[in-house]
Amino acid sequence: MKDIYLLAIETSCDETAAAVVKNGKEILSNVVSSQIAIHSKFGGVVPEVASRLHVENISLVIKEAMEEAKINYDGLSGICFTQGPGLIGSLHVGVQAAKTLAFVHDLPLVPVHHITGHIYANAFVDDIDFPLLALVISGGHTELIYMKENYDFQIIGTTQDDAIGEAYDKVARILGLPYPGGPEIDKLAKMGQPNYKLPIPKTDEKYDFSYSGLKSAVLQMINRLARNDEELVKADLACSFQEVAISQLWSKVEMALNEYKPKHFVVAGGVAANSRLRELFVEYMLAYPEITYTIPPLWCCTDNAAMIGASGYHGFIKGLRADESIGANPSLQM
Repeated sequence: MKDIYLLAIETSCDETAAAVVKNGKEILSNVVSSQIAIHSKFGGVVPEVASRLHVENISLVIKEAMEEAKINYDGLSGICFTQGPGLIGSLHVGVQAAKTLAFVHDLPLVPVHHITGHIYANAFVDDIDFPLLALVISGGHTELIYMKENYDFQIIGTTQDDAIGEAYDKVARILGLPYPGGPEIDKLAKMGQPNYKLPIPKTDEKYDFSYSGLKSAVLQMINRLARNDEELVKADLACSFQEVAISQLWSKVEMALNEYKPKHFVVAGGVAANSRLRELFVEYMLAYPEITYTIPPLWCCTDNAAMIGASGYHGFIKGLRADESIGANPSLQM
């Protein structure tokens, strides 16, 4: 079969990224321009600022990715891009860049759902085996996805309110920690003990998640301590929050592993970089020696374009194409 070379573009939030990926597994280049230093001044991503920075950086990032891959547009098989979900202004920059390049160089366009990119990032580590169970955990998503084969996505569980990454950021803000909050909570929790009793959120649906109540419980705990003139040990509260947050994830994963009996289990998304989660999940998966599991390296967890290229490859093989009328879709369904 002829080799497939795809230029991939990712601009769903605050990372301007481009990559060239061969056959969905070999990364020829993977360039990311991060905006974290700028958004941290505001305590979170400012959509208008993110869009403007994407406009400034997109051409340079794509140029660098092509040069690093040592390939020209004649050598590409197509261009894939994140269509959604994400911030509408940010997505629009990447979509327009992809459409323009596809038109100028007469290349096919392959739209990619951002979350499928996170799942297929695991292909850079291990061969994907089916049936597969994926836990997708990020600032905007907490989902359990079952796949019988490539590009067959069945969402069996999702968040009823806050995503886990969103809850981490909100709790970090309550504790006066800088943005992004996830790594800060993870770091602080290492210095504490789970001495504060916090409730494990309950959900009506078997595989759904909920983090809004846990976030509120942290705030109530802080207020109660203040009312009673008791000392707040921030490290202990961060540790207590994290243990409950991760325990809810695992309780749902464990049920799904037992019911769906996948051959492969993968973790995907930014929260997969959490050190405590990685430690516990490796320990828990010892009970399932018959299931291959993949917890990707840190660079695979955060947003990048190589993962869009990995997913886009399978979309390309399946014949997924877009024309010049396609637009960004911030609420794109999988």
